[in-house]
Amino acid sequence: MSNVEIRKVSSKKELEAFIDFHYDLYKGNAYDTPALFLDDMKTLSKDKNAAFEFCEAEYYLAYKDGKIVGRVAAIINKRANEKWGDDSVRFGWIDFIDDIEVSGALLKAVEDYGRERGMKNIVGPLGFTDMDPEGMLTWGFDQLGTMATIYNYPYYPEHMEKLGGWEKDNDYVEFKLPIPKDIPEKYTKVAQMVEKRYNLHVKKFTKKDVYKGGYGLKMFHLINESFKDLYGYSEMSDRQIKQYIDMWMPLVDFNLVTGIEDWNTPNHELIGIGITMPSLARALQKCHRGRLLPFGWWHVLRALKFRKTKIVDLLLIGVKPEYRNKGANALMFADLIPWYQKYGLEWGESQVEMETNDKVQGQWQYLEHVHHKSRRCYKKVL
Repeated sequence: MSNVEIRKVSSKKELEAFIDFHYDLYKGNAYDTPALFLDDMKTLSKDKNAAFEFCEAEYYLAYKDGKIVGRVAAIINKRANEKWGDDSVRFGWIDFIDDIEVSGALLKAVEDYGRERGMKNIVGPLGFTDMDPEGMLTWGFDQLGTMATIYNYPYYPEHMEKLGGWEKDNDYVEFKLPIPKDIPEKYTKVAQMVEKRYNLHVKKFTKKDVYKGGYGLKMFHLINESFKDLYGYSEMSDRQIKQYIDMWMPLVDFNLVTGIEDWNTPNHELIGIGITMPSLARALQKCHRGRLLPFGWWHVLRALKFRKTKIVDLLLIGVKPEYRNKGANALMFADLIPWYQKYGLEWGESQVEMETNDKVQGQWQYLEHVHHKSRRCYKKVL
């Protein structure tokens, strides 16, 4: 008989314990990039996260001998289920000690939650939307994580195999890209051709553009359009977009953000966007239990303003489907690479890319790149 007890999170204190468990489990780990405590509180709070307009969720903690030994979120994204013709419950924010009774009990709690609501499948790790970290790390455990991805111990996927009934639903790959000393000649030629042939041009932004000029909404509407066919994607509402603008744009150095506009259109339509920023991985590791106070803010400030990192995270790169074969990405990186060089950045980290998405991976063909991480979303029929 299992001595693992599963309890539903039902108070603010328990939600804080839910978030804090990750910091405890990964204390001192050299590769994990923990989320900021307040960011997770906002994401998981039903009165603060705009995704609850179309999502429902419960959170569970696993206890053994009176001690917290695991956590998991059960999420139903109704908008995604409707779009994809699916009846799936998602599991996310999953962490557990190396005890298969614990992992099994946590996943069973999500399965039961889904069955009670008529779901036919369980999938994950996934968040509320694509803006949340997704995919369980299956390879690359000795590589530094990013603030936008999940790090987990090697025993996690081992548990998924041992528990049985789980199969691959989607695999992701990630790449490390050394920043070249010079812009690749191919990029330069393509960028010049794109400007002349298609009248596409680089657009740089200011905070005023984003907050008052409407470009913040334009950027994320473009992400919606360019990501719409990706695995499990559900479009962001304007309320969600404003939430992400408020959460992330204060951290952005707009020299490292490049848009592409079509000057053939009356209003110079934004057709491509690349949002990149210096890595906060090491800074976040130094924030005690994900808190910015008393000294965490200083480490984040040093990474962002004083350029105390050699890594740039390639967070969001999107191009409208009808422009993908017109060289917009080359124009984008022909602008960004000199900024990376100026900032002393030595290598870039791609974010998760579907292993079957040849078009996305093709954008790295003129840059040296190394596949250094893989991750998986699992599926089980209920």
